Amino acid sequence: MSAFETEPDSLDAGELAERRLRILEALLFAAATPLSVAEMAPYLGEDAPVDLLLAELRHRYRSRGVNLVRRGDRWAFRTAEDLGFLLRRDETETRPLSRAALETLAIIAYHQPVTRAEIEDVRGVATGKGTLDLLMDAGWVRMRGRRRTPGRPVTYGTTVGFLDHFGLEALSDLPGIEELRGAGLLSSRLPPGFQMPLPLDSVLAEEEDPLDAGDMGERLGDAEPG
Repeated sequence: MSAFETEPDSLDAGELAERRLRILEALLFAAATPLSVAEMAPYLGEDAPVDLLLAELRHRYRSRGVNLVRRGDRWAFRTAEDLGFLLRRDETETRPLSRAALETLAIIAYHQPVTRAEIEDVRGVATGKGTLDLLMDAGWVRMRGRRRTPGRPVTYGTTVGFLDHFGLEALSDLPGIEELRGAGLLSSRLPPGFQMPLPLDSVLAEEEDPLDAGDMGERLGDAEPG
């Protein structure tokens, strides 16, 4: 039996939809992290149109103090963007990322799936174990798989936590060339034909293999040869 238990026979279609919306609303408010459709579905009963319910709930909250937002393939309630300034005074101070960590995070975000050697090639310097560990401990970077090349190096990518922290629905929402140039983060003198890389989201690329069973419990020092 699902967590929804049984659907009352006395409810008509409209009432059942409203009950499901209330359950969905409660689940999302209580969740500490964004939820996937698969995680919410068991609470809503068989054949519940979860995508339609989410769309309706998102519509109802579009002008409220909190909005229903998508983070990759997950959903969460977050403070409306125009009201974020009201909460900043209550935010705890966090240590800013080092330049090396910011560069590494940006390379992973735009080039994923990417290996440690490829990160170092883009940066032009070695990437320390601590930098990747820091980004993984923050919940912004994860080990994706292993590249089908000699040594089978680990590939890295961003997480739902990365999307959530930076307010992105999907990797396609990452700033483009003009936005980066306008923010002063990209040189106005770019090589002819320069294009931003297209990051690959959660699906493994053709040249990637799934992580081995032992990889999930390993850290960078043990997971990557050499």
